[in-house]
Amino acid sequence: MSYIDRMWRSNNWRQEAPALLKLAGPLIVNNLSIAGMQFADAVMSGRLGAESLAAVAVGASVWFFGFALCLGVLMAISPIAARHYGAGNPELIGRYTRQGMYLGIAIGVTLIALVYATVEPLLNKVGIDENFRELTVGYVKAIVWGGPAIFVFLALRFTTEGIGHTRPIMYASIFSLVCNVFLNYVLMFGHFGAPALGVVGCGLASAITMWAIMIVLATYMKISPRYEPLKIFSRVSPLRPQALKEILLLGTPIAITITAEAGLFNAVSILMGTRGAAIAAAHQIAINFAATMFMVPLALSSAITIRVGHALGAGNARAARFSGAVGILICTSFMAVSATFLLIFRDAVVTVYTNDTSVTSIAVGLLLMAAIFQVADGAQIGAAGALRGYKDTRVPMAINIFSYWVLAFPLAYLAAVTYKSPPSYVWGGFVIGLTTAGILLTWRYARVSRGQLKPVEYSR
Repeated sequence: MSYIDRMWRSNNWRQEAPALLKLAGPLIVNNLSIAGMQFADAVMSGRLGAESLAAVAVGASVWFFGFALCLGVLMAISPIAARHYGAGNPELIGRYTRQGMYLGIAIGVTLIALVYATVEPLLNKVGIDENFRELTVGYVKAIVWGGPAIFVFLALRFTTEGIGHTRPIMYASIFSLVCNVFLNYVLMFGHFGAPALGVVGCGLASAITMWAIMIVLATYMKISPRYEPLKIFSRVSPLRPQALKEILLLGTPIAITITAEAGLFNAVSILMGTRGAAIAAAHQIAINFAATMFMVPLALSSAITIRVGHALGAGNARAARFSGAVGILICTSFMAVSATFLLIFRDAVVTVYTNDTSVTSIAVGLLLMAAIFQVADGAQIGAAGALRGYKDTRVPMAINIFSYWVLAFPLAYLAAVTYKSPPSYVWGGFVIGLTTAGILLTWRYARVSRGQLKPVEYSR
């Protein structure tokens, strides 16, 4: 009898699945709120015209390259905190949090300087359509000012996530959604006496929102008794090279792993920007909806990391393996339901974004491709989360680089640039890359959790 058969014939899954979903619930709300902000940006910029929608699509893709790198590095705090929490070492968690905050500020300031120095010549060199290139530059230069704040927020977020207290993340994200939509309304369209800044206003609204949610979460964690044992704000710590080294050595492969996948999607968004406003806008619609659905397994992936990390920290290898297997199955099942929904309702989905017929027909075809790759996407993100719980980050990094940049991107580039193929052909690269990653990462998890392979961890 296989491990999965034994799992579902036992009663343990009836305990593990609700525990995982309870932990993931606030994270799902958080991720859906982030997706809601992206949705609001897309819809509200779409009301300004196809050029504005395309500018936000390409600009958000450029911004996300830098954001994803820091996100991945700071994500190391979650499994580190989970292990120490399971082992009963709360003060060590606070130490890593402070070092993560310092690291986030440094990266955020560096990113601002890099964007102002490189974004305009980069977009010129890539060949972004001149009709919205200037708008794209303005958007990126506005949103990047939120970098230092959102990176400090992430250090705090992954700390509270690592100890299994995820509700504050949910409340902060709901606040951020409301704040972002309101500021979009004010700054994009010029209400309440503000100037109508259009696409630049959209980027500025996002930057202000990042500062707001950082302040909200930091204030809560400072005054809540739950975080007192961590002593996050009890002292101003000096830089601790050993702690920074651990975060960087564990987090850098995670950052590269995330950037390999997210970077593929964003690189293709930039390639689509060379094909004109209609194709870029259609791509933005399809990728926005697919990303919204992905927010659920992405949150589950974080919860899987926590469950696995807590079990391993407590010395229970069997429970860790079981938690990972349940999580992967739930992620895959959800994305199967999402794919079915897309197959049936993709025409209706597109009409929510736009009534432009030239954009609509392209977007419907892209959503069909999204339905095809979603199941594999659920499997790969679930397995990646489980492997992070084992602190196995280097081999998953290699798998993602191979799947997305050796296989998927060259195919997408050939279709988009070399042969000028229809947009759905470009998305064929996504199908191949995600399917390969899903198979290889699930195999890797099965071997590591069974003890047949040792996780490739950082060295101290």
